[in-house]
Amino acid sequence: MQEKGTISIHTENIFPIIKKFLYSDNEIFLRELVSNAVDATQKIKRLATLGQYTGELGDITVEVAFDKDKKTITISDRGLGMTAEEIKKYINQIAFSGAAEFVEKFKDAKDANEIIGKFGLGFYSAFMVADKVEINTLSYQEGAAAAKWTCDGSTEFEISAGERKERGTDVTLFINADSEEFLDKWKLQGILDKYCKFLPVPIKFGTKTESVEDGVDDKGEKKWKSVEVDNIINTTSPIWTKSPNDLKDEDYLAFYKQLYPMSEDPLFWIHLNVDYPFNLTGVLYFPKIKNDFEFQKNKIKLFSRQVFITDEVKDIVPEFLMLLHGVIDSPDIPLNVSRSFLQADSNVKKINSYITKKVADKLGELFKKDRKAYEEKWNDIGLFVKYGMISEDKFAEKGKDFALLKNTKGEYFTLPEYKEKVKAIQTDKNEQTIYLYATDVNKQDGFIQSANKKDYDVLVMDSPIDSHFIQHVEGKEEKTQLKRVDADVAEKLIQKEDTYANLLTEEQSTQVKEIFEKAINNKDYTVEVEGLSPEEMPVTVTMDEFMRRMKDMAQMGGGMSFYGAMPDHYKVAINGNHPVIDKLLKSEDEAEKEKLAKQSFDLALLSQGMLTGKDLTEFVKRSVELI
Repeated sequence: MQEKGTISIHTENIFPIIKKFLYSDNEIFLRELVSNAVDATQKIKRLATLGQYTGELGDITVEVAFDKDKKTITISDRGLGMTAEEIKKYINQIAFSGAAEFVEKFKDAKDANEIIGKFGLGFYSAFMVADKVEINTLSYQEGAAAAKWTCDGSTEFEISAGERKERGTDVTLFINADSEEFLDKWKLQGILDKYCKFLPVPIKFGTKTESVEDGVDDKGEKKWKSVEVDNIINTTSPIWTKSPNDLKDEDYLAFYKQLYPMSEDPLFWIHLNVDYPFNLTGVLYFPKIKNDFEFQKNKIKLFSRQVFITDEVKDIVPEFLMLLHGVIDSPDIPLNVSRSFLQADSNVKKINSYITKKVADKLGELFKKDRKAYEEKWNDIGLFVKYGMISEDKFAEKGKDFALLKNTKGEYFTLPEYKEKVKAIQTDKNEQTIYLYATDVNKQDGFIQSANKKDYDVLVMDSPIDSHFIQHVEGKEEKTQLKRVDADVAEKLIQKEDTYANLLTEEQSTQVKEIFEKAINNKDYTVEVEGLSPEEMPVTVTMDEFMRRMKDMAQMGGGMSFYGAMPDHYKVAINGNHPVIDKLLKSEDEAEKEKLAKQSFDLALLSQGMLTGKDLTEFVKRSVELI
């Protein structure tokens, strides 16, 4: 048997196209060839199960080997094998006839995905790294003759009698000068670990040394000896292929450690398993996120029939779920010919919605099952839940039942519970319910205490995403407004009818304002004299809620960069009813008046942690003099 011919394709330059455009990364050749070998192996196993192949299956391990001297890499399987006619049909013709046409042809076959995997364009990725490719194969069919196919990357090929004695296929790549980096044990091991770690058929790559027990010594202690064993690089039945009923918590945790060796244990996980209207399996883990808002994206790994495809899953997983870790496996996610880039279609959208629903259901279930345990985890998952509610309406709808608000006393409330708690006391004269919040409990303690004196409750909103979550709550909750506890004095935060009158005359108020403006001497501070409780501070420094929020959002990249570039502007509220102001007005000494004003203002700054550097040093000196 000897035959030469030309591959019947319309484009003479098909191989340069493969090299340049079909594959984004040339290491993918190994993934394609190994997964083809695995597909051929699974096919023979299926035929044996159906009784269509009655021979011995024998050892079905796929083997990857390389020879540095000969500059070859060989992938061997004991799968279906091919006859010379099948080589001509599948390698020379069908590989170039278009994937859509091929799927159409096999649409009634239950394993069309496996067939296209075996005979798809993936095989030709070999020419990205090889000057020449040889196929040595022997079909499982009775009486079949071994065949050999050789091609040098042009459209010319040669088929001749093969040397294989056993069923299966060897694909040998003669590596080109530009790709000799692949003739390295650690390079190949790394690629196999990345793409083939969970393939369903054992993959052997050389051998490794292991220590095994070797009896006992004179003292009765165990002896060990080193033995060479096959280096099987994969786990053939990863946990996402198993039923959740067959798995324990330690199985999920062990798998997590396998995926992310240096990570802390996850909080909990969700096992995905659906076969209608699409096929999807996987396990998604909730890591400990806390307030670290560096999105650890690319932590979810996408597989197709246990072959690693990518960790860029943004088209499949809603953005807020990118904070999760784990594995998704679906043959229904459409991939382009390189299996490298996702294309959006209706299946992807359905999968997206399904995962969102499963995550929301899991969180709701955890909350109902053990609220106390859920509250203890809130610091770790709150950021994730809030992000989800801001970015996905469907998630927000479910989320209102398990999203928590935490107050400065360490108590937790759902959104409906909190509304009920504060409605009576914290509704202003315009019937707006005001939620007060602190972003830094220590720094804003004085303001929190002032609010507490009025029986107002204060929430803790100290995560990086809270400036956006506040907007979300205001948008969803009717007649509700959120104000930072230091956005104004307590009386003005929630304006009631019964406010304190300013006991100063108009002339005295003007005099006090001028003294403070002179003492502060900074155009970024606007001075106002107000009637407040005598028990409040003589001076309070605040920033307008709207301006502060816009600046916070600008810091978070919320499209408010205009506000981010504006200088900080503060309001200085002088408490006209405080004894210090009375003392200031009665003083005959202009320097004494200015010193009292400056001291009161600096105290207000100090309470907010805003007094630093030279100003702080001056304040300390002045305080010592006053003592």
